[in-house]
This record gives sequence, structure tokens and C-alpha cells, in this order.
Amino acid sequence: MKNYIVILLTLITAIVSAQSTRKYSNEFMNIGVDAAGLGMSNAVVSQTADVNSGYWNPAGLVNLEDNQLALMHSSYFANIANYNYIGYGMPLDDRSAVGVSLIRFGVDDILDTTQLIDDEGNINYDRISTFSTADYGLTFSYARKLPLDGLNFGVNAKVIRRIIGDFASSWGFGLDAGIQFENDSGWKFGVMARDITTTYNTWSIDEEKFEQISGAVEGQNQELPETTEITIPKLEIGMSKKWIFNYDYSLLAAANLNVRFEENNDIFSTSFASINPALGFEFGYTDLVFLRGGVGNFQNERQIDNSENLTFQPNFGVGFKYKGIQIDYAFTDIGDQSAALYSNVFSLKIDFSIFR
Repeated sequence: MKNYIVILLTLITAIVSAQSTRKYSNEFMNIGVDAAGLGMSNAVVSQTADVNSGYWNPAGLVNLEDNQLALMHSSYFANIANYNYIGYGMPLDDRSAVGVSLIRFGVDDILDTTQLIDDEGNINYDRISTFSTADYGLTFSYARKLPLDGLNFGVNAKVIRRIIGDFASSWGFGLDAGIQFENDSGWKFGVMARDITTTYNTWSIDEEKFEQISGAVEGQNQELPETTEITIPKLEIGMSKKWIFNYDYSLLAAANLNVRFEENNDIFSTSFASINPALGFEFGYTDLVFLRGGVGNFQNERQIDNSENLTFQPNFGVGFKYKGIQIDYAFTDIGDQSAALYSNVFSLKIDFSIFR
């Protein structure tokens, strides 16, 4: 039972640990939504043009011709954690659109064994309880066409809510901004800046609960952690083009450069910034059936002998669209080339034009 206590303490300290600036704060907001985009290794910032643009690049919302609803579900870590997403978008007029989306990433029914041993040193299983840890991201999006033909912009306002049972909770706020441009040749370009003002999370910790676990492992958790996290900005730059063959066949090719302002294991990394490329394609037939693939998450991984190997994550996906209803599936981590957080992803998109 001591292992349960260690796991619980590790979970709490990992999420609420004492650092004023955390490089990987709110990482659940970077997983992605929509199996179509995930099947292309997230290389969609330049061509996203539906309700899911509120996540990928809000500028794409101006392409909505009617209201749309999107849903996605994925399970992680042998179904221990669940990732769910719902999004809704609608055009305001022929030049602007709005959207709202909600992401939940959570682990439920975690055993709380901190009170397993009573004051007399006896093990009492009736003292075991359960709790949940969940992260919520609520995003409000606005997009508008600019006077320059082919140029659109969009902004996101994000509210972050994170809860760890009765132990701690936090609120966070942040902003994103994106642009898209399409030239006369059909090439599309996009830029998405996430957390442009840095996203702040402020934690509230139950000191009475903390006192109960502060002595569970000797020498650990003796002081309250810091209560502020800052998510540093990230930049995504993309380009894409779609070709039509014999009216029925189409090929979409896309590339992204994902920039983090930190030094890490990305394929290109300096003390100022790290760059990770992603490539994706989508082959379509009569705008009905789609086959997708991509490769991304290029990492320089250090081995036991201090040598470095280049690893990557391939992705695969399929989709089906009929009269405004689109079902997509993505399969990732093919061949175990990387430690992906997800493997099977399903999503649904409904265009309200089918009800008109």
C-alpha cells in the first residue's frame, strides 16, 4: 500500500511542483483535436477550415458556411486517462465567424490511501477513498476576413481550470492569435501563436489536506509548493496546397514548423528556440473517402552510451464524409517509434446544413 501513497504524492507534486515558470504547463492543450488533423501529424495550421479551426488556427473559422459541431474521444495509458473534446462554430456574416470549444483530460477514481493507516498504526481499508484529477480548457474564438483578399485572422481567449481532488485547484487565462493567407496559385500559408501573452495558472492548495500527506514520505513534501505557473508562448508556421486530378481525386500536402522558445530534444534546438517539423498528406476520392498520413515529433534521443538517435512519430488516418456528416479515425505511434500519448482516436463532425 505504500506504493499507492508514493504514486499519489508523485501525482500531486508533479502537477503543482515549485517552479515559477514551468516549460510544460498545460500540456494537455497541445495534444490536438480532430482525428483528421492528428492523422496528418498536426500539419494543418495553414489549411484548417472548419469548426476545429478554433483549436488549430482560429483564422480558419471564416470558411464556415453553416453551423458545425465536432466531437472527439481518445483514451490514454490503457484507458486510465480519457481525453474528450467538443467544439461548436458558426458564421456571423460573410466576413466573420465565432466558435467555442471545451477540452477535458482527466483520470478518475484514483485511490487515496493517505489515511489507510489509522492513528494507532492499524491498516483500515475502509479509510480508502477515491478522487479525480481533471484539466479543462474552455476556448472562445473569433475570426474575420481582412480587406486584403485571401488574408484572414483569428483570436482565442482561453480559460483553464485544473482540479486535483480536494487537494488543489487552479484557474488560468491566456490568448492565441492566428492568420491564414491563400495566394492566386492555391498555396496556403498559416501562422498560429499560442499563449502569446503567456498563460498564467494560479493554484489554490488545501493546507489541511497538504498537512495530512506532508509526512507520508520522510523528507518530501515538507513545504507548500509555489502557486503560480506560466506557460511560455509557442509558434506554428505552416504551408499547404491541394491538387485535383480527373475531377474525382485530390491530394493535399502540408508542412508545419513547430517552434518552442526553449532548448529541448527537438531535431533543431538552440538556447533560444527549438524547431520540430511535421509533414502530412490527405488523399481524397470524390470528397467522400479520405486516406491520411504524416510524420512528426522528430527527437534527438540520447542513448545509454551517450550517442544520439533520431526518432520520429508516424501517423495514419482515414475519413468518411456524407451529406454533412464526417467520421474520422487516426492511428498513431506506428511501429513504436516514439512514446506517443495516444493510439486510437475517433472524431465526428456535423454540418448543420443537413438539417436545412
